[in-house]
Amino acid sequence: MTRLSVPKTYKLYIGGAFPRSESGRTYPVTGPKGEFLAHAASASRKDSRDAVVAARAAQPGWVGASAYNRGQVLYRIAEMLEGRAQQFTDEILAQRGGRRTLAAAEVESAIDAWVWYAGWADKYAQVAGNANPVAGPYFTLSTPEPTGVVAVVAPQDSALLGLVCVVAPAIVSGNAVVAVAAESAPLSAISLAEVLATSDLPPGVVNILTGAPAQIAPWLASHADVNALDLTGAGSLEWVDLEVAAAETLTRVRRPEPGVPPLTLERITALTEVKTVWHPKSTR
Repeated sequence: MTRLSVPKTYKLYIGGAFPRSESGRTYPVTGPKGEFLAHAASASRKDSRDAVVAARAAQPGWVGASAYNRGQVLYRIAEMLEGRAQQFTDEILAQRGGRRTLAAAEVESAIDAWVWYAGWADKYAQVAGNANPVAGPYFTLSTPEPTGVVAVVAPQDSALLGLVCVVAPAIVSGNAVVAVAAESAPLSAISLAEVLATSDLPPGVVNILTGAPAQIAPWLASHADVNALDLTGAGSLEWVDLEVAAAETLTRVRRPEPGVPPLTLERITALTEVKTVWHPKSTR
C-alpha cells in the first residue's frame, strides 16, 4: 500500500503561537525551477497589529531578564538549530537551489551568528557605556538600554542567515521584534520559528510574518507602538515612504543595506538608547 506524504503547513508566528492569517490568504512558494513547494500565510494589517501587541507585552519581561540569561537563551537557540541543521539545509536547497555545500554553509553561519551575539549579551553594555568626565562635584554613568519594539524587514535574498542576522542583534539587548521574512523563501523562517517556540525564548519576543513586505511594512512603519524600524532588507521597496511614515511617530529608522549584514557590535547598539545618570559626589 502506497502511503501519501503529509505536507507541512506554514503559518505565521505571533505571540509564541502559529496562527493562520486572519484574512485567510496564502500564497504559493516555488522552487528555483518553478516547482510548487508549499503555501505560506500572507500576513494582513491585523496580523501586523497583533504581532506588535504580542511584542509589546513580551518586551518588559525580556528586558527584565539578566544579560547572562539572555545570552544563554540565544545560545540555546543555536544548539537547537544545529540539531535540525539537515532540515534547514534541505529547505534552503528546495527554495534557492544551488549546491548542498553552500546551503549547509548558510545554516552553519546562522548557527555561528546566534553564538556570536549570545557572547555579547553581558558584554556590549561595558563597551558601549562609560563613565563620563564632568567638571563639577558629580559623577555620571552612561549605559545603553533597548529601544523597545523593533520592526524588521529581513534581507530578501537570503532564506535563513539574513533573518538571523537582523533578529539576533535586536533581541540580545532586550528588544522584542516583529520580523517580515523573505517573501520568496519563507519556509526556513517558519521552521526557525519552531526552534524559537521550543527554546527558552519567551513567547512574543520574536514574531515572524510572511507575505509581501510591500504590503506589510507600511503598517509597521506607521504603527505608534513600534519604537524602531530596521529596513535592512527593504531596498527594493519605496523605503523613503516608510521612513516618512515612521517619522510621524518619531520612530528610529535603520536604512536598507545590500546583502546579508555582517556580525557587528554596531547592529546591537543601533537599536539601543543611551541613558545617563548623574549623581552628586559626597562633600563630607
